[in-house]
Amino acid sequence: MKIAFAGTPEFARVALQAIAAAGFELVQVLTQPDRPAGRGMKLQASPVKQFAVECGWPVAQPRSLRLDGKYPDDAAAARAVLDEAKPDLMVVAAYGLILPQWVLDAPRLGCLNIHASLLPRWRGAAPIHRAIEAGDAETGVTIMQMDAGLDTGAMLLREALAIGDDSTARLHDRLATLGGRLIVQALHQAQAGTLHAEPQPADGVSYAHKVEKHEAQVDWSQHADAIVRRVRAFDPFPGASSLLDGETLKLWAAHARPGEVGDKPGTILAVGPAGVEIAAADSTVVVTELQRAGGKRLPVADFLRGFDLKPGQVFG
Repeated sequence: MKIAFAGTPEFARVALQAIAAAGFELVQVLTQPDRPAGRGMKLQASPVKQFAVECGWPVAQPRSLRLDGKYPDDAAAARAVLDEAKPDLMVVAAYGLILPQWVLDAPRLGCLNIHASLLPRWRGAAPIHRAIEAGDAETGVTIMQMDAGLDTGAMLLREALAIGDDSTARLHDRLATLGGRLIVQALHQAQAGTLHAEPQPADGVSYAHKVEKHEAQVDWSQHADAIVRRVRAFDPFPGASSLLDGETLKLWAAHARPGEVGDKPGTILAVGPAGVEIAAADSTVVVTELQRAGGKRLPVADFLRGFDLKPGQVFG
């Protein structure tokens, strides 16, 4: 069975590697164009492109797949390479471009998507972040037959994963591994003709909107548990942050401590090597890893050697 693959970040690279390790024939890889990255802002290939080049697979990087869009020549070129490759099926994972109908129709068996949630919950761009932020007990991966809607296609395989106290970074890696395993299972079943589709239920639909930088600011008037969830959800991007005496500090790790607090939300209650205790609406947030602008993420004991925090100071 000939496989085309469309994906860009590390989540997708893990799936691509699993597909290759399972012995499937990769005939074409689509990924986003190289982007400036790092302090020098040099053009950098996506993780998917880097792996595909190492394996010697053909790579296309269209800026758009819409034949009537802003980059019709890119779309036409992508269509030409897919027509030549004649894939039986396309696997899509965090590609970053909308697939028009001509792409969905190009492979004989259509397009399968690896989505990092238990659909229909958390359709959309940021399912991992939003599941943690909402306090969900579990999430998972759904292998979906793609259609023209936003993550509305029929479900093929679905497996749950407990969230625990994961950050987005840690949960991402666990879900990427699960996604790689499930897509290989789906491809074997598709090859055998035993893959069965189940429509998504109408109940339980929610949308995981893209995370914006402005969401990083901590609202200390929230409950401590909600603040801690946002700290975990926004690691590694955009990083929860708060203003203190004119300087923005990133908060990378925290936990809630029960008990009523009478101080103004955002007030530093205690400072020590085990954590910085900060008043929230209902109890205390204990921050254990911080970062100054331009600095490194540091455990609180190391952070305090170079930055003086005192009880009574108030985060804005």
